[in-house]
Amino acid sequence: MTDRVARRPSGRRARETYGADDAHSFLWEPVLATLALGSDDRLLDVGCGGGAFLRRALESGCAGAGLDHSRDMVRVAQKKLGAAAWIVHAEAEAMPFPDGEFTAVSSLVAFFFFAEPVAVLREMRRVLDPGRGRVAIMTTAPEAEGSPAAPHPLATRGHFHSDEELVRLALAAGFSTAGIAHREEWAQLLVAQP
Repeated sequence: MTDRVARRPSGRRARETYGADDAHSFLWEPVLATLALGSDDRLLDVGCGGGAFLRRALESGCAGAGLDHSRDMVRVAQKKLGAAAWIVHAEAEAMPFPDGEFTAVSSLVAFFFFAEPVAVLREMRRVLDPGRGRVAIMTTAPEAEGSPAAPHPLATRGHFHSDEELVRLALAAGFSTAGIAHREEWAQLLVAQP
């Protein structure tokens, strides 16, 4: 049940939850402020779910694409965004994009579920423009384990990382700079540049 609803969303309940126009909206503003997107940016949202955050990000005038490993979420995002963004079904560890394709990469909540975080971060770095690229990853903080933000059994299916560990993971993936830009009891925002 946890996998079908959260880790690999599928079915009616997942479509309703992640297809909502405000899915994870409480996380949007810190990510958008960190990325400071403009009309000359190309954003990739990794783990885009139903596309609500990507639709909000496109209001900056940037071009956008979304990637999700759930076919249901890809269909929901494609319906929500239409021709406004390219939505692809793929794994975050093997993105079907050329090197340097994007100037920004975002990921909201999905990083919690990545079993191979360094592999995902390497792929994010690979698809970033090395001169202008930046990453903003909002993930679930360890303090949230067992709370409404990460209740059991969901908490047992994800990966919590300390602030220091998130920075080390990004540096191990080859990013030249990494740090925590936003911190709350339940969420951490990792930012990195190639």
